[in-house]
Amino acid sequence: RPAEEPPPPLPDPALLEMLRRFDLAWEYGPCTGITRLQRWERAQALGLSPPGRIRDALLEHRDNP
Repeated sequence: RPAEEPPPPLPDPALLEMLRRFDLAWEYGPCTGITRLQRWERAQALGLSPPGRIRDALLEHRDNP
């Protein structure tokens, strides 16, 4: 029987809080129907200066929705 893969590590609580604040920040526009990264990119394109740390975290954890 093959060994089971270990569960992925839990995300850092500070990272989760940062993402939650981004989700709730109305200044970056609505968040329904798009991914966080799409929302970040849209806000950047509109000149809204979303935090770069958010984009970095989203790219680093692409495999974890």
